[in-house]
Amino acid sequence: MKILDRIEELLVVVMLTLMTLLTFLQVVMRYGFNSGFTWALELTTLFFSVMIFVGISYGVRVGAHIGVDSLVKRMPPGPRRATAIVVVLLCLLYAGLVIYGSWTYVSKMKLIGVELDDLPIPIWVVRSILPLGFALLAFRFGQVLWALITGRSDSLHLGNEADDALKLKNEASAS
Repeated sequence: MKILDRIEELLVVVMLTLMTLLTFLQVVMRYGFNSGFTWALELTTLFFSVMIFVGISYGVRVGAHIGVDSLVKRMPPGPRRATAIVVVLLCLLYAGLVIYGSWTYVSKMKLIGVELDDLPIPIWVVRSILPLGFALLAFRFGQVLWALITGRSDSLHLGNEADDALKLKNEASAS
């Protein structure tokens, strides 16, 4: 799965880079040369959507999503693990519902055959990031569920903003 991890990271980095460069170029064209590209906003939105939908699964993989888990952290390992399994199953249910709904939507867009407003790309191609991104998210939740079931983990690994902020403050104070 290391190759999938790297592809996921690469996609997020490339989309953010392309989005930033295109936006910068558009600003230079608009304010420097009083012109621009009619398709820039649409392409930037496409880059952003790919970055977001791949980034959601990346966040699950690295434990970057925040959550309200102060009560769960106080539980003993057994109930904490059982609670985490229920939460992951609910997340998988949600991802499954979104995959189903977005697949239906993308299928209808393909049937209709409409293109983007400013680029000659069929809408269904662009909107395919919805079911693909949530399928990747479901895969990541499947990995979390497997770790919980096999006992390699006893909880969800969520980001902790308070701990992160204190850590940054202490690092800043030390330098």
